[in-house]
Amino acid sequence: MKSASSSPAGFARRAVSLAMCCMLSGMPLAVNAQQKVATTTPIKHVVIIFQENRTFDQYFGSYPNALNLPGETPFYAKKGTPTVNNLQTAGMLTANPNSAQPQRLSPADYIVCSDSHDYSDEQKAWDNGLMDMFPEHTASSGCASSQVVDYFDGNTVTALWNYAQHFAMSDNSLNTSPGPSSPGAINLISGQTHGVVASLGDISNDTIAGTLIGDADPLYDDCGSPDQVGLGGKNIGDLLNAKNITWGWFEGGFADCNQSHTTVNGGVRKDYIPHHAPFMYYTSTANPHHLRPSSVAMIGHQGDQANHNYDIPDFWNAVNAGNFPAVSFIKAPAYADGNSGYSNPLAEQQFVVDFINHLQSLPQWHDTAVFLAWDDTGGWYDHVMPPIVNQSQTARDFVSGPGFCGNNASKVAGGYQGRCAYGQRLPMLVVSPWAKQNFVDHGITDQTSMIRFIEDNWSTGRIGDSSFDALAGDLTPMFDFQRDDLAPRLFLDPATGLPMSK
Repeated sequence: MKSASSSPAGFARRAVSLAMCCMLSGMPLAVNAQQKVATTTPIKHVVIIFQENRTFDQYFGSYPNALNLPGETPFYAKKGTPTVNNLQTAGMLTANPNSAQPQRLSPADYIVCSDSHDYSDEQKAWDNGLMDMFPEHTASSGCASSQVVDYFDGNTVTALWNYAQHFAMSDNSLNTSPGPSSPGAINLISGQTHGVVASLGDISNDTIAGTLIGDADPLYDDCGSPDQVGLGGKNIGDLLNAKNITWGWFEGGFADCNQSHTTVNGGVRKDYIPHHAPFMYYTSTANPHHLRPSSVAMIGHQGDQANHNYDIPDFWNAVNAGNFPAVSFIKAPAYADGNSGYSNPLAEQQFVVDFINHLQSLPQWHDTAVFLAWDDTGGWYDHVMPPIVNQSQTARDFVSGPGFCGNNASKVAGGYQGRCAYGQRLPMLVVSPWAKQNFVDHGITDQTSMIRFIEDNWSTGRIGDSSFDALAGDLTPMFDFQRDDLAPRLFLDPATGLPMSK
């Protein structure tokens, strides 16, 4: 039986109570029209922070057990923390089938190599499900091949481990398909990497059978070059537009694609990376000339020249003006997105914690859910062989021998090749007042599960055309929408990842 506080009337009473609290404390109270839009859960605002290139085992390989050497940021797990399927529990720290044994990366080792996460190389590393050929196929040629199986613990990725302790995490959330950033980002918004309708330059290494498997830039982007592709079909933005739901993709550097930062890894990197901007692959949701929103009030809304593609400051401008979009995708500037080629876990932590701390200070926090997710594996090792829910038989497939990701042609969704699925496990956390606390979900989900949550919450329907959203596992088991008390806020120190004193 539902409690009174989990009924619609209960939700309303809690919102009023929070509003009174905010007014009494002097916090600004913004009225957002989106709160009037019907949802199937108490969640009125979904924020997806989409980071780069890490596997579950690389960030949670020994969770919740950290080494805690002197001088390192400490982490001590709560009593009763659930077990997760990681390197430690699977016995893979000392009896690993790869040619190297995983080693702990300390906080001093936060700068590591960028490894190959090519569609084919990852499949070769799986070695017919044995998961034992990563040093041979995905390790960077510029570093020791053994590093590809190494892992961080809670003394380095401290904030992520603390979020897992206080909110919900998954140990079985998968990359929708193997491969690099572009397919991962496109799967996040459409679940469909097939459908290349136009191109510029040489895309022979980026596509197979009309499916995007590489990092060609989006065709509908003046900042992209030289190899670009455009995709047909629908994405989640189209579904939200059809329901008049506000949304936006907010990416660091979008307002000026020449803006750059000097990274702690060395060198200078542009903040904006075109192939990380998935809505720019579709004519319906692209902003080719990077036009600025005509006003703060139009951010997230249809009919404006920005067409739902913005810079990150635009998100905060909109929120502070009482125009919090219902669905927001957040892409950090390159130096802070966690990619081991030009970022790192500590720069990533600074960005993520700052962002989530700010969100938690908002009066709308009580109806917000943050999904903290990653785009691909970066070539890093994970010990779990992903289930093959969609097969493919192309020259770029290798899961079950050269030319095959499964050999049953009838098990190819829509008949579209080049969509071997799923890929390896990625980290995934839910930070929300409605998230279960210190909870680990073991159900199979993937990047398109976030599409499914949005579709179900706002009753948009599915994308269709064999989008993987139709297969996606459900993320609602990570929430408790019947709870009487909301999970408390958790403000962390961006530098250390430790809880800040109240």
